[in-house]
This record gives sequence, structure tokens and C-alpha cells, in this order.
Amino acid sequence: MHAAQTLSGTIPAAARLDKALAELTELSRERVKALIADGKVLIDGQAATSPSAKAKAGSSFSIHIPPPDNPQALPQDIPIVTVFEDEHLIVVDKPAGMVVHPAAGNPDGTLVNALLHHCGGSLSGIGGVARPGIVHRIDKDTSGLLVVAKSDAAHEGLARQFADHSLERAYLAVCGGHPRPAQGTIDEKLGRSDANRKKMAVLPRNSSRGKHAVTHYKTIERLDHSALIECRLETGRTHQVRVHLASIGHALLGDPVYGRDPAPLRPILKSLGFGRQALHAAILGFIHPVTGNQCRFSSELPDDMRELIDQIGHSNR
Repeated sequence: MHAAQTLSGTIPAAARLDKALAELTELSRERVKALIADGKVLIDGQAATSPSAKAKAGSSFSIHIPPPDNPQALPQDIPIVTVFEDEHLIVVDKPAGMVVHPAAGNPDGTLVNALLHHCGGSLSGIGGVARPGIVHRIDKDTSGLLVVAKSDAAHEGLARQFADHSLERAYLAVCGGHPRPAQGTIDEKLGRSDANRKKMAVLPRNSSRGKHAVTHYKTIERLDHSALIECRLETGRTHQVRVHLASIGHALLGDPVYGRDPAPLRPILKSLGFGRQALHAAILGFIHPVTGNQCRFSSELPDDMRELIDQIGHSNR
């Protein structure tokens, strides 16, 4: 059984309380709201009562996180590709099509279900009852590397690195068209779209909503009506690569939400049955939160993206 945990610190700048605490701790805003409602959040020694209250710069905070209930997710014997594992964490190479943790519409068959079986229940409880061990996510239809915490110490240490953006994360993607310049930086705020709350969108820089997001891209290979590019993330926002690239007119091939595939490539995508965004988490680097060792892992492009690139590269130009 995992012990209770207390997170504490100082709020650096005035902001809405739940937003400030979520950004400082990597807890979700919904989790922060629930903890406030349960009287688990202290501001300057007093119990916080409203998630929307204005937090003052310099105020101290303390968040008491009770031990998690038994995980709602059940262990399932689902094959996973393990890249690295020790007593504190596990790095897996997630296939496209696998959801990371149970949620509405995906109650099982997820990476968490597989990990509960593989690890025998040894996953950090800080992630909550539905997503034990989960420090970060990649989309269902994105493939590639993911680190999962097996101990609370690893979870806390990894969460700090995600919060201060000190990890190395690089994605390989196939986008429509040829980005100009061939390499560059997209520095645009991201938040929920006003038109569709299920989608993310680039927001005005002066908007009070959204989060700062930075993506560095570099063209690796020019393909027919498309390009293989590498994207390195300074931040890790929801759908960041997909939205940022779409915002400069180079949406990912196969992306059903943010893109429209170039007409000349649609027959190829259809013949291959390629129905997901062409995005792969290829490199993941971090400091091991317990041993202090530098860890760096890489994953080759999966077969479906290799076949896509091969077919596009040899199509008529």
C-alpha cells in the first residue's frame, strides 16, 4: 500500500489557485479541485475553499495527497515491449492504437492494464486510481517511448523533470508539404478550441487561457508532397506537435482531427489503410530520479510509418 504524500512550495506569481497548483505540481486541475474540496490544500496554513480563488505571489502551499484506493484498472495479459526496467521505473515502446490509461470509452485493454499484469501491481500510486504510475501520456494513435513510475520516489522525480521541461523528447513525424524554412521553432500558446472543446488550438499570445508551448522542428527528408521531420519538445502540451505543425500549414499525414492529407497522397494512404497520425515518440532522455544516472532511449520507426515513407518516396513526382 502506498503512503500518503505531501507536496509543498511557494506560488511564484499571482494566478487562479487550481491553475497555479496544477502547473507547479503536475497534478491535473481536476485533481487539484477535488483535493481542495476535500480540504487537503492549505494556503499560508489555511484550508483553501475555492479553486477559482486568486493565489497571491509568495504564498506557501501544502497539498496532502491521501493513499490511493485500489486501482480500478484490472491486470490484463497484454504484450508490451519493454525497453528498460528496474525496481523504480519502466520504459515501454507503445504501439499505435493502444490507449495509455482507462477512461470513458476505453475501460480496459490499455497500457495501464498491461503494466499492472507485467509489474504485478508494483506501480506508483500517485497517478491516482485509474492511472497508476503514469507520469506523462502519448496519444492513442501515436507510437513510441513512454516512461512509467513503479515507485513513488520515481514518480515524484520524473514529475519534477516534466514540470521543468528538462527531459529530452524527440518525435519523428511525416507532415504534408515541405516546411519552409526547413527547420525552425514554433512558439505558440495552446489551449482548448472555442469551436470544439475536444480539440486543441493555437491561442493569441495575450490570451489569459492556454499554456506556453515550444516545438523545434527539422526536416530530415523531403518526400513526395510531404516530409519526414524531427520535432523536439521544450514543453509537453496536449496534441502539441499535431497542433503546432497544422498551424504552419503542415499537418501530420493521417491526422483525422487537425489535418487534411494532400490529394496526391490520399490513394497511397487509403491503399495502406493508414488511419492514424504519422507520429512516433522516437527519443526519450532523462535523469534517473533515484540513481541519478543519465538515461537515454531510442525507438526505430514502426513498420507502418516505414512502409508509408517507402511508398511516398517512390511515388510519381
